[in-house]
Amino acid sequence: MESHSGITVQRALELPGLRAGLPEVVAGADRLNRTVRWVHAGEVPNIASLLKGGELLLTTGLGLGTRPAEQRAFVHRLADRGIAALVVELGPRFGRLPASIVDAARAAGLPLVQLHREVPFVAVTEEVHTEIVNGHYALLQQAEEVHRRATRALLDGGGVPQVLGILADFTANPVFLETPDGRLLYAASTGTGPVGADPLQVWEGMRGDRAARESPPAGAVLVDVPGGGPETGAVRARLVLLAVAGPLATVHRMAAERAAGLLAVVLMQARQEEELAARGRGDFLTDLAEGRIAAEDAPAQARVLGFRPGEAPLLPVVMRLTPELSPSGNWSLLARAVLEELASVGVPVLLGVRPVEGRVPLLLGLRSEGERTAVADRVAAALRAGVERAGLDRAGSRSPVVVVGVAGGWGAAGAGLRHASETATAAQGLDDRSWYDARRLDIDLLLWRLRDHPDLAAFVDRAIGPLREHDRVSRPPLLPTLQAYLAHAGRKAETARELHLNRQTLYNRLARIGELLGTDLDDPEAVLALSLALRARRHTN
Repeated sequence: MESHSGITVQRALELPGLRAGLPEVVAGADRLNRTVRWVHAGEVPNIASLLKGGELLLTTGLGLGTRPAEQRAFVHRLADRGIAALVVELGPRFGRLPASIVDAARAAGLPLVQLHREVPFVAVTEEVHTEIVNGHYALLQQAEEVHRRATRALLDGGGVPQVLGILADFTANPVFLETPDGRLLYAASTGTGPVGADPLQVWEGMRGDRAARESPPAGAVLVDVPGGGPETGAVRARLVLLAVAGPLATVHRMAAERAAGLLAVVLMQARQEEELAARGRGDFLTDLAEGRIAAEDAPAQARVLGFRPGEAPLLPVVMRLTPELSPSGNWSLLARAVLEELASVGVPVLLGVRPVEGRVPLLLGLRSEGERTAVADRVAAALRAGVERAGLDRAGSRSPVVVVGVAGGWGAAGAGLRHASETATAAQGLDDRSWYDARRLDIDLLLWRLRDHPDLAAFVDRAIGPLREHDRVSRPPLLPTLQAYLAHAGRKAETARELHLNRQTLYNRLARIGELLGTDLDDPEAVLALSLALRARRHTN
């Protein structure tokens, strides 16, 4: 094939320049399909060091040496360099090639040609190079034709499937678009032949498992679709061409590279449209939460956005991302990943994004209020899985906070969303849970609303200030002991088990806490104040 930015050795020998020299192939006749990338002429013994591989080397033999060992070493160095063929012009140096050269070429699998007539090497070089350039230009024209057809398809309203279909027809092989981590997005085939029936089956067999993604099948072509982020060289997706019906040539890679540029624009536009749609849904949910949309008008506007829960109770849910998990502009990817995960929950969902606040608000339609907990479990798992699929679960970062509000009709949906949104902010820093019930965090929400009031900081300082000062300078710290003790409602045995302490050690620590704070840990009023102070300290400096 003359498809690898060059021509074959056989084709070079058929051109007038070399044909005039009456070429005779004396070794490697079965390897004349090698690609000639370039032509080089030279007579120096160390010429192999000047070559890169793929050359057709022209010589009169002056540099081959006079002894058989030198001649064999010369041939082996050329073979190791990966040249396409060695062409020796017979004349003053050799009347016929020595057996040492011929045998070495045969042993190395190197095509060896002797010319029985003198030819101008300059003319041969020019002729072969012209053929290579013309062949390369022909390949460029073929690839450009694929680009033109794909561009026309997009201008006529097509998208990714149409571009992949054109590329599959051109290569006569299945074509796939995958995410950078190897998940399949789109598949296309020629529609005819053994691979046309089910490209997904081809994918599963040749690319679907992790090993096949890390080590692509022989002959496959992989081309990155740029634009996955602000970094130079960022990848948005990857084109995969699999050699099923026939081999893939350089022209197929060239066409794929041109198609990748078009796909980058298509995917960028799709991402922008997805993000605008997700932001629009987020604006609707926010307007509903803040009372800018009346309850009686909300159902009609929700139907326009594709949300039709009927008369089912509505469950407000809010996921809040910590600053280190922010998608940095790629909210469409997060929204799509979460929606794909939520599809398995089996209830109507309206999901939006609020990038400025770092929130993902949702409304879900329940069959009955009795399934609130079960649906909340599945939704929380889907939300976290979506964050992971979007690549936002960075090591060491805090998990997103998911708050589930109170189920009700459209009249209560706005207040439920507002309550869940505020609670999601107030819940930052609490012990990690799959989801929080907004009804159980009202105290935390109240304390969060008072976070800027100086009386709250003063209260925390009066209640647990001496203990905080103790932990700053002394060991062991006592705040964790107080926190565990209050969490277990004063049950000392359970507290000791959680802290892995014997009872006497726990008693000593509790006595020391009471002494530092000047309070009785058995006094209900004191316990209430300390519990509030421990919760409030997250919101004060």
